[in-house]
Amino acid sequence: MKNSPVPVIVSWSGGKDSALTLHALQRDPAWQVRGLLTSVNRAYGRISMHGVRETLLDAQAASLGLPLYKVQLPERPSNDEYEAAMAETLDGLRRQGIMHVAFGDLFLEDIRRYRKTQLARVAMQGVFPLWLRPTAPLAREFLALGFKAALCCVDGEAMDGGLAGREYDAALLQELPAAVDPCGENGEFHTFVYAGPLFRRPLVVRRGERVLREARFYFCDLLLEETGHEHLEPALQR
Repeated sequence: MKNSPVPVIVSWSGGKDSALTLHALQRDPAWQVRGLLTSVNRAYGRISMHGVRETLLDAQAASLGLPLYKVQLPERPSNDEYEAAMAETLDGLRRQGIMHVAFGDLFLEDIRRYRKTQLARVAMQGVFPLWLRPTAPLAREFLALGFKAALCCVDGEAMDGGLAGREYDAALLQELPAAVDPCGENGEFHTFVYAGPLFRRPLVVRRGERVLREARFYFCDLLLEETGHEHLEPALQR
């Protein structure tokens, strides 16, 4: 008898590694993706770490056709507050029969170990579809699949902060400093995916203000265009 697919929730940042994780799972008959899990800063209405507006997150989930589960965090959560909020949300998912959470981690063993430890506390397990995939080929695969993304946050200590808002494309990969991972796995940059093979329709996004936080991190405020014309081609507009 053929085994039924295993329910899984995807830890979703809105970026390219999350999109590749979702793509891998949806192509694998062993898994049934039941939704996306994202931590949101409720004080600002933005995705934690990436700084992307919640309206764009909601538009992503709608275009992907998946339920979105949000972990609401205070403005500056302590580690204990973060873990408590995440555990509460995960416990609710577990009671729905979801015992696995998938992450887009690539090679940072300490992060992977931390996730597995936290999941074990609520009797859940981690899934890592991209683990140890070479990052340069993975970056090229992301583009070859037809995904489109923009840099929403850049660490100015690792690369030029002026690249915040830049399209994540082959030209950018050629320009990255040699010390910068092509997938930004060390936190050099974060991305927001606005189109690709998983999307029912692309999001039309324009660049807003670029701001510097903590004298280090450059954020580009991405804004959703309410065009009302679904036939428009995807565009990251200035």
